[in-house]
Amino acid sequence: MTTRVLVGDDWAEDHHDLEFQAPDGRVLARGRVPEGPGGIARFHEMTAQAVAALDPDDTGDPEVAVGIETDRGLWVQALLAAGCEVFAINPLQAARFRERHGVSGAKADRTDAHALADMVRTDAHQLRQVAGDTPLVEAIKVVSRAHKTLIAERTRQVQRLRFALRDYFPAALDAFADLDAADTLELLAKAPDPASASKLTTAQITAALRHAHRKHVDLKAAQIRQALRAAHLTQPDPVVETYAAVTRAAVAVLTVLNQQIAELHKAVDAHFGMHPAAPS
Repeated sequence: MTTRVLVGDDWAEDHHDLEFQAPDGRVLARGRVPEGPGGIARFHEMTAQAVAALDPDDTGDPEVAVGIETDRGLWVQALLAAGCEVFAINPLQAARFRERHGVSGAKADRTDAHALADMVRTDAHQLRQVAGDTPLVEAIKVVSRAHKTLIAERTRQVQRLRFALRDYFPAALDAFADLDAADTLELLAKAPDPASASKLTTAQITAALRHAHRKHVDLKAAQIRQALRAAHLTQPDPVVETYAAVTRAAVAVLTVLNQQIAELHKAVDAHFGMHPAAPS
């Protein structure tokens, strides 16, 4: 069964406030993203995380329905190109919906995003769906969808890595906040098990942080080293060796995914720049 996610998108000139809902109305995620390619990339990441929260085993393309108070612009075109259903909601419709459901009429980004998501969930049959009928949309469709797919795959790979580390190397989860970050992948590639990680030197950790252009390198290196050397429960050696092989494979896959996502991001950015509405 295809996973369906409903999104309320309260947009401003330079950002979008988003709320992701399940079909039963549960709030899956909220956040603010910038306008432009970086914001679209973050939108796809949040979508993948929302889908994973609903069904961690879902490997197909989800149905994503977005309610937004506009029917034009590069952001809407990018959503359409990525395969989203986009519903253009008149601001008066949104205001009446809030009044009908007892939500304060005062403008607030978070409550507006919530109301828009609710409208798509409950009143989609009364809303106008935007059609991707601009020829220029086709020019970015392939690369935009490929970009979205790779971001979703990275999210799934991170989840698999997290589950594996939790089972044999919980210290890594304490040490590394972002499992797909360049410094994390570099250190896990060098030390994919508790014993080798505890032997990482401050110089090795610092070098990885510098390669990833981190700030406050000395402080972060000390925190990571302390976390990796802390006492944790562990598995028998043969089991650890097997999990370490799994981690090496996951790290290699994530490293390639990061590289290719960055390349496709450049392509998406270039195609955005071709649009007449793009800033000159």
